[in-house]
Amino acid sequence: MIQVKICGLTNEVDALYAAACGASALGFIFYPPSPRYINPEDARTIVTALPDDIVRVGVFVNEKAETVKNISDYLALDMIQLHGDESPEYCRQFPASTVIKAIELNNDDDIDLALDYEVAALLADTRHAGLYGGTGKKSNWEFARKIKNKKPLILSGGLNAENIADALTAVAPDALDINSGVESFPGKKDHEKLSRLFEIIRTHDPVVQHSRIIFQRGLYD
Repeated sequence: MIQVKICGLTNEVDALYAAACGASALGFIFYPPSPRYINPEDARTIVTALPDDIVRVGVFVNEKAETVKNISDYLALDMIQLHGDESPEYCRQFPASTVIKAIELNNDDDIDLALDYEVAALLADTRHAGLYGGTGKKSNWEFARKIKNKKPLILSGGLNAENIADALTAVAPDALDINSGVESFPGKKDHEKLSRLFEIIRTHDPVVQHSRIIFQRGLYD
């Protein structure tokens, strides 16, 4: 099955349920304006309770590099997701194999800019009303397809049980990132939605092993 990251976790119950459903990675948002923000101390309680095979991802938006490094060390994160306006130069301050860069694709210029990033993967998402992600808005699948043959691609942006099968068929990304599409409200995951989503993914993507593995543990070791 394709790798799936469930993002915006704020409590241990939801995190463990997402892991049990089949998530490869869980994301914790360290951006205070986000309704899914979690402080590092609370995140540490959740992270230490996770199964060993779950990849821990910290999500940051236009944060100081030193802060990103400190939180990553404190939580023993496996990967970081940079979801703001971070430049390719900024990203090079971290091991490329540990960095996921979120991008918004609206035109060919956005694709050219995205390809300048030396990172483990690009994450196609959508911004709306000043928000850097988790908007529930569908990303541009046409432009996402243009990225995937050149860089490892994680598809995000408004994915849910109603459109996930179409997304897998239309884009065939290397991995999925899902947030608002499995929520009761921002920061609280709906367990029925999670179960249904993974059921559909398994039905439409039964391949056991994909050629591009993005979410990996121990990349900082």
